[in-house]
Parts: sequence; structure tokens; C-alpha cells
Amino acid sequence: MTGLLWTLPDPSQRGRMSRFVIFALLTAAACLEVGGDALVRSGLRSQGELRYLLLLAGAATLALYGISVNLGPWHFGRALGVYVALFFVIAQIVDRFVYGISPKPPILIGGALIVAGGLVLAAYPG
Repeated sequence: MTGLLWTLPDPSQRGRMSRFVIFALLTAAACLEVGGDALVRSGLRSQGELRYLLLLAGAATLALYGISVNLGPWHFGRALGVYVALFFVIAQIVDRFVYGISPKPPILIGGALIVAGGLVLAAYPG
């Protein structure tokens, strides 16, 4: 399918996309979603014109996330399962280094289960 800015991969080529490319696209999508969420969060806590600029930037970033997470010719449910694990890890990094909040034991334990699930989905052949 041809778009205005790019050509979408043919779903019949699902097995031909390398794991590295899939990982890179899903990681980029997670960064865009976390970044968009952070911009919206900052916008909601701001005032004046800055508020609207941050909210608009957040909405645009989240739209780019939606596009990037759907670019690959992968099984939607499986890809999103792996994506959730990537999203969790990136969200914790942002929480720590942007907001100064370190994860507590329940987040670490739950996060380990999320990441383990993502690894199972990523490693399962087919």
C-alpha cells in the first residue's frame, strides 16, 4: 500500500522483516508514546500558551506513535505484546531520569513479569 510519505510493507512479507528492524520500530513507537504522554502530562500541568503548545506537541507525537506501531507487517496482538514490555522499560527510564522517581518493589516485580511475557512472545517462532 502506498502512502503520501512512505510505502507500507506488504503483510505477505511478514517473515522477511528482520528481528532487529521489528525491535527498532517497536522501540521507536514506545519512545514516541512515552514522549507524547510526557508532553501531554506537562501540558496539563502548565498554564497559558505553553499549555496548548505542549498538548498539541503531545497529540502530534502520539499520532506518530500510532503510525509507527502499525508500520510493520506483523501479527498485531503478538507485536503489541512485545511492545508493552518495551513501553514499560522506557517508561521506567523516563520516570527515573525525567521525573526523578525510582521504581518501588511492586513495579520491579510486576515489570519483570511484563518483560518476561514480552520475551516469550519475541522468542516464540511463528
